[in-house]
Amino acid sequence: MRPLLAVAAGLAVLTACSPPAPPRSAAPSPTPAGPAALPAPTGAHPVGTTALHLKDTSRPDPWNLDANARELKVTLWYPAARKDGPPAPYMTQQEAELLLAGKRIAGVPPGALSSTRTHAVKNARPTGGEFPLVVLSPGFTNPVSTLTSLAEDLASRGYVVAGIDHPYESHATTLADGRIAECLACDSDNDPGFGTGAVAVRAADVSFVLDHLPAKWARIDRSEIAMVGQSLGGASALAAMVQDPRVRAGIDMDGTTYARIPRSGLSRPFLFLGSAQHVPGGPDTSWDRDWKLLTGWKRWIVLTGADHQSFTDSPLLASALGLKPAYGTLPGARAAELTRTYVAAFLDQHLKSQPQPLLNEPRDPEAKHCPTACGQ
Repeated sequence: MRPLLAVAAGLAVLTACSPPAPPRSAAPSPTPAGPAALPAPTGAHPVGTTALHLKDTSRPDPWNLDANARELKVTLWYPAARKDGPPAPYMTQQEAELLLAGKRIAGVPPGALSSTRTHAVKNARPTGGEFPLVVLSPGFTNPVSTLTSLAEDLASRGYVVAGIDHPYESHATTLADGRIAECLACDSDNDPGFGTGAVAVRAADVSFVLDHLPAKWARIDRSEIAMVGQSLGGASALAAMVQDPRVRAGIDMDGTTYARIPRSGLSRPFLFLGSAQHVPGGPDTSWDRDWKLLTGWKRWIVLTGADHQSFTDSPLLASALGLKPAYGTLPGARAAELTRTYVAAFLDQHLKSQPQPLLNEPRDPEAKHCPTACGQ
């Protein structure tokens, strides 16, 4: 598995799930402009959020040899009855400190990151009814909070979003007892077979969450479940679908895939949404391989000017943190808008049976259909 120091719109990200790009470094300005504010959700529902901690005692933790059970932190974003109270914190000060240190970003006070303004109210009362479930998985070394903008928007559109923090795979995950799980897996990402093993771990995490989450959160329509992920999280969406038929649809946002699809194919809906590194015949050939084995509804969309981190909050936070963009020409606000639009369209079509013409003919000039209209 090849490591990559990618700085996307200012946040340096050590990842092993996308092809290498020319090395650059983030250059902080003398004074961060923060705090940043995430774009407002576009749906009709107010948004609430809460955190759950689940422990899988049936398996030891694959990264922490001293842990005889796999602990998971699941952040829920959901349609709320009303918008009362202050928004939830983006992350804690300690999480921000460890994240910045792990990504080797100097000159940025942790408070500039932890004070990022969100829109979901902590522990807000959920509105009535059941909603489709979207499992969200972040890229390697990233906490799931780096997908908050997307999660809040989906919740406002009528989804329950379960964002999984996979402990010891990111620079900071706060466990149930307050301990911080740091990135033990970072020592293994160069090992042969790391990607295949990592997505298998995450697929098991997803199945465990699906086993136990409905008992803790009654607002879920168990028959309508999808998974969305970025980088390693996107690769894990495909792995989870191969292993667990409850995941009815999936989206991989710019992640090299590792789990092998059976020769008989995968017939459930799937969307590849990526940057120019994932055009057909490009640096990463895993999508070319898997495209042939996707036998159901499928789309492959590349966003012109996007970078590997364009599908996360990173570009939205860069200027507030005093960081200069390194890759990609797609502005952060536009990248967030396009990501939200195409992810929501896919989910609306396949979990809510609402046809979305833009998935057949993208209306946005940045969105190119592959394999035929991508260009290289």
